[in-house]
Amino acid sequence: MSASLIAGQAMAQQPAIIYPETKKVDTVDDYHGTKIADPYRWLENDHSEETKAWVAAENKVTQDYLSQIPFRDNIKKRLEVLWNYPKTGAPVKHGKYYYYYKNDGLQNQAVLYRSATLGGAPEVFLDPNKLSAAGTTALGVMSFSKDGKYAAYLLSKAGSDWQEGFVMDVETKQLLSDKLDWVKFSSLDWRGNGFYYSRYDAPIETSKLSGKNEFHKVYYHQLGDPQEKDALIYVDKAHPLRNAGVSVTEDERFLILSTSEGTSGRELWYRDLQNQAQTDFALLIKGFDYEPDVIDNDGDKLLVRTNHDAPNYKVVLIDPLHPELTNWKVIVPEKKEALEGVSIANGKMFLSYLKDAATRVYQYDYKGKYEHEVKLPGIGTASGFGGKKEDKEFFYTYTSFVTPPAVYKYDIASGASSLYSKPDVKFTPADYETKQVFFKSADGTSVPMFLSYKKGIQLNGNNPVLIYGYGGFNIPMTPGFGVSNLYFMEQGGIYAVVVLRGGSEYGEAWHKAGMLDKKQNVFNDFIGAAEYLVQAKYTNSSKIAIRGGSNGGLLIGACMTQRPDLFKVALPAVGVMDMLRFQKFTIGWAWAVEYGSSDHADQFPYLLKYSPLHNLKPGTSYPATLVTTADHDDRVVPAHSFKFAATLQAANAGPNPTLIRIETQAGHGAGKPTSKLIDEATDVWAFTMFNLGMQPK
Repeated sequence: MSASLIAGQAMAQQPAIIYPETKKVDTVDDYHGTKIADPYRWLENDHSEETKAWVAAENKVTQDYLSQIPFRDNIKKRLEVLWNYPKTGAPVKHGKYYYYYKNDGLQNQAVLYRSATLGGAPEVFLDPNKLSAAGTTALGVMSFSKDGKYAAYLLSKAGSDWQEGFVMDVETKQLLSDKLDWVKFSSLDWRGNGFYYSRYDAPIETSKLSGKNEFHKVYYHQLGDPQEKDALIYVDKAHPLRNAGVSVTEDERFLILSTSEGTSGRELWYRDLQNQAQTDFALLIKGFDYEPDVIDNDGDKLLVRTNHDAPNYKVVLIDPLHPELTNWKVIVPEKKEALEGVSIANGKMFLSYLKDAATRVYQYDYKGKYEHEVKLPGIGTASGFGGKKEDKEFFYTYTSFVTPPAVYKYDIASGASSLYSKPDVKFTPADYETKQVFFKSADGTSVPMFLSYKKGIQLNGNNPVLIYGYGGFNIPMTPGFGVSNLYFMEQGGIYAVVVLRGGSEYGEAWHKAGMLDKKQNVFNDFIGAAEYLVQAKYTNSSKIAIRGGSNGGLLIGACMTQRPDLFKVALPAVGVMDMLRFQKFTIGWAWAVEYGSSDHADQFPYLLKYSPLHNLKPGTSYPATLVTTADHDDRVVPAHSFKFAATLQAANAGPNPTLIRIETQAGHGAGKPTSKLIDEATDVWAFTMFNLGMQPK
């Protein structure tokens, strides 16, 4: 790393890079008669001193490279200015207080405040910033008892999915003696003087961030009891690879048990607590082919959102005593738009639909009578609808790609929305615009894409573009504001978000068209987006950067290996890169319903065909690549990124850098402190803009 950069030569000269020596081992696996080498298997051991030394060496190479980019410091300074504005969430009333989250600007974690009246004097209720010096302890689920006297909450440390549970006396803000350990993938649902939660048994210390999670259990915790006295509510001893959780209807009449074999498909069970004869859960909806969820009970019946015989979802009423399909009553039939979710307040249902990936919300009564549409400020994403039965109003949040989240108050009786709070930002939103375009994918499917940029852009084929996508797990990509993305637009870039198959934007049919053996459709959609932007004169292949995280990291890995000629910069973050072994770590087994598994002879071939790790070819010129991951990522273990980066560095024959940035004391992304977010954004944009030939102001 001896070469230095001079500002005037920055665009013409890459720093010299000497990559760490990464040893290879003679590990070969036999997949149904096909032998596959895994020479970097040793990097899966995140506890070994050898792996730690490799991480340190790779991070040094990456930081040495980034430190020589002349405008890196200026990027950070501007990001800190853009980031530094108050961010306030929507207030929710519990007991006699209104609670809301607020970050003053650059605080590592948002603080939970409360006030006795709307807009009244704020009082700090819980400040996660005081729980760790570096701001790496994050507040997760916060759940208040029905009477508002107690608050149960979960904390995660350094980005891990493992959480600890605590209970606070709301009036005194004093912690009770209650303490829960090894909570994971859990809600906190109150009933009476306690709550339900989900956990695993304590893991082996050396593999707690990588070992397979098995036998998810549901417990009931009575206030004041030690955890060992918690009542075991449910465990499936015959199926260790299932997740389970219990929810409670607002009137505390029904317990709803939801079990799943992965990220798609649920089975629902119930207990009617008014029925003294029912002492165990009874089957409500057999799994796991559909995605039902209970909205609420209407007396002794249950309102359910389901995609059974309705790929775009519908609302039905089910009598638990006679749950047969022939007895279901349709309350709100399926529409051509996808029904993303249903929330409740004041005896009303609020149905949130997606119209070409933008939110539309409609108010109904429990009998299915349409009352009115909730008028939103524009084409964007609205969330937070719902409240309690006694509420006359509630608050929701609206955002778009160029509009920071604003909070609106909604009057249930009149259906009127009014602006409650709007952030005071350090830029002019009116200078930017978003438009939606549609293009044809490889099989002729029409795919939407959002393009956001500074007004006045010229279609000269030379604009820098960052294309973002996800494409999986029934997760929609809807308009949302990001400070970091704004910086790229501010510097003349186009931020493009592709609505890929695999998401839920057009219902379950859209999801299924991008999963299992049809996963290649997702990559074709993303590649088609880049080709469209070139053909439409927005950009050219030397000006395109691509980015995605988690399943989106897989997307970037697959696209850069399939079409290395089409992209100049690739930014795969916390990606699923080894499609043959993902199911062997933590919760990876749950993704087999989405991807398939190499354990099955009929699914192995298509996984091998697109697995990013296994499709890197020696002697190929790959895009400038910055892989990002974190040492505490126990969702997608960092071994995915480690092995991919080592293989990429060995295979790349071109001049582009292939680096990996490994964050410490951080995980998959949730709860990451602001300081780390800004540091990472600085490095990502410095790398991207330098390799796209940009000169940020």
